[in-house]
Amino acid sequence: MKTINPLWVEAIRKIVNPCPYFELQTMSIKELTFGKSHLEIDLKRDHLQPFGVVHGGVYASLIDATGFWAVYTEAEPNVGMTTVELKINYLAPTVSGKLIGYGKCIKMGKTLGLGDARIENENGRLLAHGTTTLIVQSELNLDGNQDMPEKFI
Repeated sequence: MKTINPLWVEAIRKIVNPCPYFELQTMSIKELTFGKSHLEIDLKRDHLQPFGVVHGGVYASLIDATGFWAVYTEAEPNVGMTTVELKINYLAPTVSGKLIGYGKCIKMGKTLGLGDARIENENGRLLAHGTTTLIVQSELNLDGNQDMPEKFI
């Protein structure tokens, strides 16, 4: 098993956390290790649908991103990836607090990766589970990835 360079993780966090979509969702990468990810969303009123609970699309965004970053940690350096399939089971509603996403890479192949993700609240209650399938696309580049530290140590 490879080890992720902590300097690479910090560089990724500095690029990804302030991106417009992550800011819109109040989403942030908290931790990345080889094959694993931890992301969070700080819930606010903007995340609620008309019935007063967090919209399913917010859950979907966190499942997708959490699974993505778990798989991406096992991908070769300097490749891009994008989601080709997303499956979600919504298990419990929530209205406030944090959505805490934990992801793991199930498999990273040459062109496809499969990630598993779960969302919990601050008390450890399981709110959603899902999988995301990703495709490697060498033409995709992470904005700001120039002069990135080595990915693996």
